[in-house]
Amino acid sequence: MTNSPTIEELSHEDRIFPPPEEFAAQANAKADEYDKAAADRLGYWAEQAKRITWDTPFDTVLDWSDKPTAQWFVGGKLNAAYNCVDRHVENGLGDRVAYYFEGESGDTRTITYADLLREVSKAANALTELGVKTGDRVAIYMPMIPETVFAMLACARLGAPHTVIFGGFSSSAIADRVKDCGVEFVITADGGYRKGKPSGLKSVVDEAMEDCPEVRNVLVVRRTGQDIDWNDDRDLWWHDVVDRQSETHTPEAFDSEHPLYIMYSSGTTGKPKGILHTTGGYLVGTSFTHWAVFDIKPETDVYWTAADIGWVTGHSYIVYGPLANGATSVLYEGTPDTPHRGRWWEIVEKYKVSILYCAPTAIRQFMKWGRDIPAKFDLNSLRLLGSVGEPINPEAWMWYREHIGGNRCPVVDTWWQTENGSILISPLPGVTATKPGSAMRPLPGIVADVFDDEGNSVEPGNGGYLVVKEPWPSMLRTLWGDEERFQKTYWSQYPEVYFAGDGAKIDRDGDFWVLGRVDDVLNVSGHRMSTAEIESALVAHPKVAEAAVVGAQDEMTGQAIEAFVILRESAADGGDDVVAELRNHVRSAIGPIATPRSIMLVPDLPKTRSGKIMRRLLKDVAEKREVGDVTTLADSSVMDLIQKGVSES
Repeated sequence: MTNSPTIEELSHEDRIFPPPEEFAAQANAKADEYDKAAADRLGYWAEQAKRITWDTPFDTVLDWSDKPTAQWFVGGKLNAAYNCVDRHVENGLGDRVAYYFEGESGDTRTITYADLLREVSKAANALTELGVKTGDRVAIYMPMIPETVFAMLACARLGAPHTVIFGGFSSSAIADRVKDCGVEFVITADGGYRKGKPSGLKSVVDEAMEDCPEVRNVLVVRRTGQDIDWNDDRDLWWHDVVDRQSETHTPEAFDSEHPLYIMYSSGTTGKPKGILHTTGGYLVGTSFTHWAVFDIKPETDVYWTAADIGWVTGHSYIVYGPLANGATSVLYEGTPDTPHRGRWWEIVEKYKVSILYCAPTAIRQFMKWGRDIPAKFDLNSLRLLGSVGEPINPEAWMWYREHIGGNRCPVVDTWWQTENGSILISPLPGVTATKPGSAMRPLPGIVADVFDDEGNSVEPGNGGYLVVKEPWPSMLRTLWGDEERFQKTYWSQYPEVYFAGDGAKIDRDGDFWVLGRVDDVLNVSGHRMSTAEIESALVAHPKVAEAAVVGAQDEMTGQAIEAFVILRESAADGGDDVVAELRNHVRSAIGPIATPRSIMLVPDLPKTRSGKIMRRLLKDVAEKREVGDVTTLADSSVMDLIQKGVSES
């Protein structure tokens, strides 16, 4: 962090969209939620905890005596899987659909809550037979199929914390995580489908296991039927072990602070960072935010989080939040363009999806392909749209609202992180008048702010560092096996205040705008600017589909702005003058100080399979360094194309 007190506000947004009257009239959350939470914050969270069934009631809402480690709903006991499955069946909802599964190739499964209870019970009995006990860690490396959910909930049923490893990670990434949290049991599949072809998973696990002799069993789901190697002493087929089990299982109640899962943050270097979430607070946070932010009506809504279960968005808003609320969700295995670019909208039309939650990178990809594709499908079932993963630029927000939401659906841009467990900043869709690109206000019960370097709240119209000033139920409890790193990373910047590592600004109305990672703040001739705002200015140009901006060392200015731009297909190659046109556009939209030193037109950007742009790789290119590790990219060949373009330009 530098000595400059704030991040400069480069852009302004005057467009405001109040909630439709009809939506506001039936909305779950009303305006008085904020007042109730402000009057008695802990009492408000105690009230939200009534969403959950407690085997033993809690006696203390929050114990914050051992700062920074919080304990929520102290003395309470519960079981996460019981809350997500059993209680709904007991309440007569066994025939309600939990998931509509859609395979990439079009194979489908409809799984009711009764089906879910049966399959999770069988999986829990199988794990018990194979020696998995309370407290044991289980690694799950799976495609987006129902058995992934069964495995997670079976672990939760037994009190065995799961660590789900995203199905695109390498064998070394698996080995690092398995060793870091002492895993002895792994669940995987022979493979999954990716862009129409079977992609191996068991083979990657086999390679990882060469470095993990402590793993005693690998349980394998047959998904693709592809040939795989087999170790008779270690490997077991899911269908051989699980299918013969009893369909009933009695879950055990665990302490509210019992570990539920460990999730390793993506894109880190060195030792993996294992973020620990516990049971009670996490379930309260995810169920409340799923109810309030997505206005969920379990009896009628079909809800779709178009993310991977391997990321926290999938944990919180494909599995635990929706299931705790008895919702019906879509679970989709594949990519947005397989077998055609209208695949998502085909699914929305088929299942009459009413709520869609996805990443800005996906929205910008759809912008690139053109509005004619979604226009071919009936999207009138949609009533609410959400955005997650990184700041959404205003033009993508507007495109989403107009071409997917038909100018009638509220858009909730949500800010939260793996560490947060659930959404912390977001509009309430029946209450908040939204602005394109703004996450608006902290949710009721959340106390967030934007600080300058000295720990003072910035004045409206200024930017700084996003912080959370009071504990919240779904917060991480520690980093697995590394309490010192937990305290240093999140709690050392400001005393007893959670440091998110994101830049943000508060506009003149008091609304929050997240500016991306602090690492993505540029210092150009003493001006501190967010890459997100420069990217937004570029994407506002009608020829631009997506843009990424990085800072490169510059002797004169300290850092120079380097932009990588994908043009919309309708713009063709843009012509010889498009770079000059874009530079002038940024100069006009923001000012001369934000003019990129160079703009490179690229066919794609380096992204992880969760859709995050790996800006560090672009920075390597901009500073003419050897490009770093590309193993987590969805398509590593993208960097070859970008480097080739640089050398030819």
